Amino acid sequence: MWPRAWLVSRRHIRHFCTAARRRIEDEGDWLYSSEWWGTDSDIKTHTVLRSNSDKGNGVISVLAYPSSRPSRENWPETEKWLQLRYAEVHPGQESNVHCRILGYQWRTLRFNDETRQSTAKVMAAYHQSDPNSIYLMQQPHCLAVPYLKSMVSVGLTTIASCNYDLVDAVSGRKTMRILCIGHGGGSLPLFLASKIQGAVVDIVEIDPLVISASIQAMGFPAFSAMTPSDRRALSKPDTVEEVMWRGIHERLYLYESDAEKFILDRSNLYDMIFIDAYDGDDIFPHKLWDADSRFLKALNNRLHPEHGTVVVNLHADYDALNPDPSVSYFYEQFLPMNRHVAKVCRGYKDVLVGNGNSSVGKEGSGFLFTVSVPWVCNTSMVVCRGGRFCSKDSIVNGIISKSPEVENILNLPFSCLDYLKRDFKLFD
Repeated sequence: MWPRAWLVSRRHIRHFCTAARRRIEDEGDWLYSSEWWGTDSDIKTHTVLRSNSDKGNGVISVLAYPSSRPSRENWPETEKWLQLRYAEVHPGQESNVHCRILGYQWRTLRFNDETRQSTAKVMAAYHQSDPNSIYLMQQPHCLAVPYLKSMVSVGLTTIASCNYDLVDAVSGRKTMRILCIGHGGGSLPLFLASKIQGAVVDIVEIDPLVISASIQAMGFPAFSAMTPSDRRALSKPDTVEEVMWRGIHERLYLYESDAEKFILDRSNLYDMIFIDAYDGDDIFPHKLWDADSRFLKALNNRLHPEHGTVVVNLHADYDALNPDPSVSYFYEQFLPMNRHVAKVCRGYKDVLVGNGNSSVGKEGSGFLFTVSVPWVCNTSMVVCRGGRFCSKDSIVNGIISKSPEVENILNLPFSCLDYLKRDFKLFD
């Protein structure tokens, strides 16, 4: 049975709403999903990569769809930015190199032709002197899938509520160690590294084909790829990649590894850990959430003891808690993770926060909550060790009150509050 949950009342949400600030356009807004959610028969859609995985993900493919934003009148501004960046990286040589925008596309990574595992916006550019030299750059500011915005919103507002100095991390005055388990197209780690100058992001992906797809077909920085010996796969970045990613790709470390093995072999202490790991059958591996697994026990040692925050994407929907058996059966058929949500929450809370018998688990030393993601069947689960809150009210108030601050510090194109206020439930 689902443990007794606590729901945020509307008065708490209204209390912390502030005057709306003027945001930059969100090119990843859900209203654009019709552009990349189209059918494969669409004449404008084409497959740019397709191969079979030997890591349990089935057929991996990347499909390309036209993007309406940024519109053509905005391209000269980006071309000017590329020129200025080239001048910074190679002083005195910029007059010989002119980059031009070829266009923008949505690129969607799929498993077994069904699951849209990741979606990113990609810019294609080329040297004017060599039109055949096409370069892809994933747009780091664009999070197309709502659950990624949810993970960012709930994760950063939570760690900020624990008195973690997010301002210094964003400005680069302090290092923020982040681990992303599950890579996909790379939108989440790229977004974090581009928005937080002090972020050093380790990324773990078990499937080398997924890594190749993200770099070759989805514009993720190639310089981020690591070897088993913890060295860069490339001794130095390509000239154009350095122009596009300098200041960001040096802080991304993409490892091909099993998540459990990676955690067991590491000694790093992480401020934040994001977990979004599903296979070709849309299954969240049991060993990544079982309370008795070596993975969770090792994760316990890798998480910062004072403010460490873990965010997990669960492909589940709280409507499954409806007591109507026919409704529950429907959700369990199409969202098999639903039947395991309570166990996942219990496992993470008992191991990472404590069950009341350990020093970590003393009253007020940590908490776990979940929120539903709008528009899609996903739930974000957050477990945090910090925040010496005295009551459930203070936990919720503390997190929600940080949402305007986080939006402003990171200059987010979306509202954190929109992703916090939907079915916020504390796990007892």
